[in-house]
Formats: sequence, C-alpha cells, structure tokens
Amino acid sequence: MPGSPADEPGEGSALLSRIAESLFWIGRYVERADGTARIVDVLRLQLLEDPGTDEEAAAGTVLSVIMGMHTPEGAGMAEVGSQLVFDRTNSSSISGSWLAARENARRARETLSTELWEAINTTWHRWNSMGRHAVTERHLSWVRERAALVSGIADSTMSHDDAWEFLLLGRSLERADMTARLVANGGLPAGGPSWSTVLSSCGAQQAFMRSHRGLLSDEMAALFLVLDREFPRSVIFALGQAERRLMKLAPEDQRIGVSDEARRQLGRIRTSLEYRPQDEILADLPGEMLRVMEAVMEASQAVADRYFQAGPTPVWTEELV
Repeated sequence: MPGSPADEPGEGSALLSRIAESLFWIGRYVERADGTARIVDVLRLQLLEDPGTDEEAAAGTVLSVIMGMHTPEGAGMAEVGSQLVFDRTNSSSISGSWLAARENARRARETLSTELWEAINTTWHRWNSMGRHAVTERHLSWVRERAALVSGIADSTMSHDDAWEFLLLGRSLERADMTARLVANGGLPAGGPSWSTVLSSCGAQQAFMRSHRGLLSDEMAALFLVLDREFPRSVIFALGQAERRLMKLAPEDQRIGVSDEARRQLGRIRTSLEYRPQDEILADLPGEMLRVMEAVMEASQAVADRYFQAGPTPVWTEELV
C-alpha cells in the first residue's frame, strides 16, 4: 500500500516488494506468451480456412486493432510473425514474453521452486533453438504446451502463500486481457475469424459444445467466452479469480466500501458484464472488451502502486547464457 516500508509489498505480507513484483510479472508474461500464441493462431487458421481472406486486412486487424501495434503498409502473416512471435525486444511478442519471464524468474530464484525455475529457463533456451523463418502450428502449439506446463508446475510445487498469490494474480489479469482481445477480434464486423476458430484458439471448443449440447451460434460462443462462470479462460472467470487473489493478499478490514483500488476496478467491470442484459453486451462486443482491457490496465497499475517498489525496475546487465 502507499506509504508501506520499501521492503514490504503491502499490509499483511512479509514478501519482499521486488520478489512480489517479479512473481506478478512471471504470471503475466507466461500467460502473455500463451495468449499471443492463441491470437496469432486465430489469424493462421482464418487464412487456412478461408483462402479468400484479405491477408493484409486480417494481419492489420491483429496488429493494430487487437494488439495496438504499428502496422506497416502491406503487412501480412510474415509481419505478424516478426512482431508478435520472434521479436525479443517487444514484450508483447512470444519471444519477448519468454525472455521477460526468465529474467523475472532470475530475480526471484530464492522464492521459486527449482522445478519452476528449470521449466522457465529450459523453455527460453529451447524456444531460441527453434526456427525463426516462418510461423508454424508447431511454434504456436509448443508455446501453449509450455505455458500450461509452467503454470502446472507453479501450482503443484509452490506453497500457496503470498508468493503464489502474486503469480496467480498476474496470470489472471493477463488471461482476462488476452481473452478480451480474442473476443474483440471475433466480434468485429465482416472479415473477422469465425467463432468456431476463436473457440478453438481459446481451447474452449469442447467445453462449449458440452455445455450447449452441440448447438453453436455466434451469440452463444461470444457469451460463453465472456460470461461463463465455470470455464477458466472466460473473461468473467479470470476477473473473479484476480479479485479473489487480491482479497487473499489484503483482506478487507472495513465494514463499508472497498479500499483496494485494483479490486474496485475489477469488480466494477465484472459486475457491469455480469448483470447487464446480454443483448447490450453483444450489441457492442469490441467496445465492451476494450473496457475490460482498460480496467485490467488500471488494476495492474493500482497493484503496482500499492505493492511494488518505486522507481525503475532493476534489470540484469550481464550477457544472457
């Protein structure tokens, strides 16, 4: 909280601020690698399923509209691969995310389990040994598998104390943001990917078909990814998970109101989605998802203001090995 001693992340926690920050960003960057792979896979599948798709327009949508990045004239799948997959200087790319996750893991070595450190470090080195000439299904599926492995190892080898809460908080915020980006892509007018493609890229195809008894419509698919309370990649589920982590880190001791600004931001957008008529959400789906992304960004800043050290984040200066 503001005014806390520099060596404490907040009330009720003895975890060092720099360690808490590293764990938070490990959770975010591992999930970002996974989410970016899913977004790129939506584009890849869209181009494969519909040869008539305007590759330049579809790539421009992914880069500029969904990811908010600069789109050079004539950009296609190759440019998407360059910016979102292989560019290690871009923290929104897969390479940049794995690099940042590894560097944060190095800062928190004394807190991470040996198995978790080895999983992250091995992932970074193996990723660097893979080809960088073109984006393939092999690249994207491998990233998703490794992200799931890292998350599973974290959950099963770390004590579920404050360290784990910060890691899971980062993961949940990033997941809400990434699912919102995927849903916004599917919610665009003519030219967007099919909802079946979006469901598949979220790993939601089977869960959706089971819950809806095999009946698929665009509206039901969109609502499933936004509002389903039991699917772990839905926007509502991820927002709720982040709120629970914040409550564990700083239980509310006041009888009136909520003092945690991050919880306030997340609770406001979650209840806005959960209690509004579904037709209103569907009528402006990209706009609704943009509001989710803005709330996640504001909540993340509130977490940083309350728990993490002031000033620039320390960086490693020695050469990567």
